Order: sequence, then structure tokens, then C-alpha cells
Amino acid sequence: MIGKLRTGLAVVFAATSTLVLALAQAVVLKTGIGNPHRLPRLWHRCVLKALGIRVHVVGSPAARRPLLIAANHVSWTDIGVLGSIADVSFIAKSEMEGWPLMGWLSTLQGTVFVERERRHRSGDQAGEIAGRLNDGDVMVLFAEGTTGDGNALLPFKSTLFGAATMALRQSAGGREEAGEEGTGQTGARKGGHAEIAIQPVSIAYTARQGLPLGRAGRMALCWIGDQDLLPHISGLLRAGAVDAEVRFGEPVIFDARSNRKETARLVEARVRDMLEASLRGNGRQG
Repeated sequence: MIGKLRTGLAVVFAATSTLVLALAQAVVLKTGIGNPHRLPRLWHRCVLKALGIRVHVVGSPAARRPLLIAANHVSWTDIGVLGSIADVSFIAKSEMEGWPLMGWLSTLQGTVFVERERRHRSGDQAGEIAGRLNDGDVMVLFAEGTTGDGNALLPFKSTLFGAATMALRQSAGGREEAGEEGTGQTGARKGGHAEIAIQPVSIAYTARQGLPLGRAGRMALCWIGDQDLLPHISGLLRAGAVDAEVRFGEPVIFDARSNRKETARLVEARVRDMLEASLRGNGRQG
């Protein structure tokens, strides 16, 4: 009885928060008044509270810009976990845009949807992400390209780092224009950058109701493939308090001399080390 009451209250709280904050965000985007990142961050915190997910953070988001966050991916809840910590926008698969409600909410947060199977569109999509990076938006890339089982890291797809290369090309063009319009020497204008910071980030679900999760417990929380969303949400509501640990690593600097594949491997290795540390329970902070 208590469990059903808690679930009902959580659903009401999440639904009310979503309605109020989504409508307010739509007004912010339409009028241009206010920071378009603040309300989504508050909404993520409300949803996590309803689900009973407590976030523990080790390290912090890098202050330098442009900043691309490269993280592992376990579940749809990763979006709320990261979105509750910092003002970020996400890079998501194109199918998500058509999901009822979730697609609309993702659009309100400024998500960039990518069609990974249609290579003729990859340039346009990378260009959009690059433009957002150069405008100062922090973009989150789930670099495995899919969700894992919460216990191990899948290989990072180096093609997904193409936006970093595109951002540098756009910035180089901006710097050249500034040089031509100014003193005749190449110099940086606003939005012109010679480097992109790529920050490794790991997400691990470590405990449920205060008890450490084993491999089977973490797999029960993950969301893989074509699993239906509503049953997964219902399962999370019944599970009770869940602890998620997010670790922010030292940014990898990507510039014109960097190799995309080597950078992807380096970032992947750092995320793997942090993920394993979280699963071992080393250095947890509240």
C-alpha cells in the first residue's frame, strides 16, 4: 500500500513539474527572455527526485569553452543525471525526436538529433553541433552510440567526434575573417577557437536502497535496445532510492593536429578507468 502511494505521488509530482516547467521553457525559447538552460536543469532534478535517483559527483564540469562532454550510456536516466548537474544540451539519435512527449521535451532542451545510418546527412549534423559548441553550448555525446549494461564500457565511435573537427574548421574561418576585416593579421574573434576541450565523464549506478549493486542489479536498472519505456519507468519507481555516481575527468584538448581516432581511444580509456573506479566504490563523494 505504501509503495503504491509513493508511486502515485511521484507520478503526480513528475507530471506537474513537467507541465509547468515545459510550458515556461517554451515561453523562454519564444521570447528569448532568460537562460534557456536553467529550467531544463530544474526539471531534471524534479524527475530524479520523483524516481528516487540520488546523484553523487566526483570532480566537476570543465570551465573552458568550447566543451564537448563524452560519456558512457546506461539508460535514458543518464540524461537527467547529467542534466541535473550542469547546463548542457544533448546529442541524441533521430528516433527520439518522434517519441511522444519525450521528443518534444528534448527539443525544448535544445537536443541535436542525429541520423547515424544516413551518412549523407552527417556533415550537416556535425556542422550543427559544431556551431552550438562555438556558440558556447556544452554538448553531451554518448560516445558508445548505444546503451550498455552498466557493468562495462562499449567501444567509443570515433565518427561521433567529427563535430570537434568541424567546430575547429568553423572557428578557423571565423579567425581568418576577423584578420581580414581588422588589422590584416589573423586573430580570434568571438566564437573563434583553436582548441576544443573534450571532457571524459563516467556514469555508474552503484546502489539501491543503500545496498551496493552487483552485476545483475546494474543490468536491471539499465535500458537496452527496444525495451519499452513505460515498464522501465514503473520498475524504477518500485525500486526505491537509487544512487548514481558521475565522475568528471581531465579534459582532452583537441586541436588541428589531433587525430580523431586516437582522441576517441584516449577518452574511452579515461572513461573506462573512472567507471571501474565507481563500480569498485573508490573515492565516492556525496
